Amino acid sequence: MNGENRVNNKGEKMNNVIIELQDVKKIYKMDGVETPALRGVNLKINKGEFVAIMGPSGSGKSTLLHMVGALDKPTSGKVFLDGVDISTLKESDLARLRGKKIGIVFQFFNLHPTLTALENIELPMIVIEKDKKERQQRALELLKAVGLEHRAHHLPSQMSGGEQQRIAIARALANEPEIILADELTGNLDTKTKAEIMNFLLQLQKEKKMTVTVITHELEIAQYAETIVHIVDGKIKVGG
Repeated sequence: MNGENRVNNKGEKMNNVIIELQDVKKIYKMDGVETPALRGVNLKINKGEFVAIMGPSGSGKSTLLHMVGALDKPTSGKVFLDGVDISTLKESDLARLRGKKIGIVFQFFNLHPTLTALENIELPMIVIEKDKKERQQRALELLKAVGLEHRAHHLPSQMSGGEQQRIAIARALANEPEIILADELTGNLDTKTKAEIMNFLLQLQKEKKMTVTVITHELEIAQYAETIVHIVDGKIKVGG
């Protein structure tokens, strides 16, 4: 699968591209040694699409997520976000674009340990300078949406793994992004909690018509997506 003229698993043609990678290569340099992570990736992700990116450890899937999420720039090639070539943007403009359009959910939650659930959800809104009253109102709405309003004043250490992951998803939704990126978001959860988190994410995607991209090595997780992209040795596996 190379992202060109793709159809989803219902046989429908996909359009309205929101993310596009054109011949993206990424080479990391350390102590004079070059390590290629991506070797010419072409990929299109459409608005409202739920995509899973699968690959073994070291395949380049996390690097691909960083490209899609504007967290890093390619060594060569182009990355377009809603038609804007982000590989040409200054870091300040890139950060602003990320803050408005992209919400990221990390594998290990990345919640601030000394902040309450409510305060953790407020953090992305502080970055884009929303006023305190608006931040708190939005954070409370999101806590209710993920069914955890009773945990508003609890610290991460006082919550289960599944609850922390829901808080992390709520935080990713704080600035009403068009795109949600999730990196192995169920890797540390039990089977029941995995299903709850994935069904919740699927429901969000359908209700809000959000674009969701999930990085995973688990087929059971990838099967929640309408499109599965396989990456091996830094290349999209055609026909995978």
